[in-house]
Amino acid sequence: MKHQQQFDRLTASELYCPQCGKSQPVRERLLLVLPRAELYEYRCIQCSASLGSREVSAPPRSPVRGRC
Repeated sequence: MKHQQQFDRLTASELYCPQCGKSQPVRERLLLVLPRAELYEYRCIQCSASLGSREVSAPPRSPVRGRC
């Protein structure tokens, strides 16, 4: 279980780009913010091809209390 926690915040710095034919540095771009998660996309720095994505779970929210 402890080993899984080490990879909870893993982000890619390089990925294989099929258009460039080699591993390239990538930029991470926020695509969408949802109530349960944020979606990110990885794009090649050289040709801007989409190379992958990742989903980051949102932290649990505390219940909202109404005012009286």
